[in-house]
Amino acid sequence: MTSEELKARTEKFSLMVIDVVEKLPNTISGRAIANQIVRSGTSIGANYRAVCRARSDREFISKMSIVIEEADEKLFWMKFFKRKNGLITHN
Repeated sequence: MTSEELKARTEKFSLMVIDVVEKLPNTISGRAIANQIVRSGTSIGANYRAVCRARSDREFISKMSIVIEEADEKLFWMKFFKRKNGLITHN
């Protein structure tokens, strides 16, 4: 997969994140969780674009680490929401 294909996929993912978040309940906790999901989910694509501009292998690794951290944070918030709402009971 090329970097351009990954840019397109991460952008599409960001749009999907926004679509999902807009369906979350409009409660205090729903808005707080939605905010976290939007921030981490949409930053994946933005940070991947920064990866593509890395000037060295070291910078590439550093920037890619941020992408991975944001993806993991988004996963945390999605699982947290599911667990809070009884949709999952473990991992």
